[in-house]
Amino acid sequence: MSDRIEKLCSEKGLKMTDQRRTIARVLSSSTDHPDVEAVYQRAMEVDPRISIATVYRTVKLFEEASIIERHDFGDGRARYEETPVEHHDHLIDVNTGEVIEFTNEQIERLQKEVADQLGYKLVGHRLELYAVKKEAKETK
Repeated sequence: MSDRIEKLCSEKGLKMTDQRRTIARVLSSSTDHPDVEAVYQRAMEVDPRISIATVYRTVKLFEEASIIERHDFGDGRARYEETPVEHHDHLIDVNTGEVIEFTNEQIERLQKEVADQLGYKLVGHRLELYAVKKEAKETK
């Protein structure tokens, strides 16, 4: 649903200007994890009057309202995604920057077991795997 972020903003009582709506729609329709520059470029295609400062302020506002999540995938730029409804982890291709979302029940169980063994109850986590594509002859 391409207007999910816009609806979340409304539910949280955020004032929605036309430019904020445009930025919300750009973020909602993103299938990747764009940085502010990418959000700005996409928003400019819709409304050439949007400034980079407006995008920075709006992204920060959305992040502070827990509408989007910020990620640092080790490439020196903050990247964003809509706060997920269901938990997932990320695998980052260090050569291309591609971000692959995945879930794995074994990993989820193991993380809980580790916390339990150390005397803790797991209340949240974030897992990022950094990888390179295997060569065809390397497969095991």
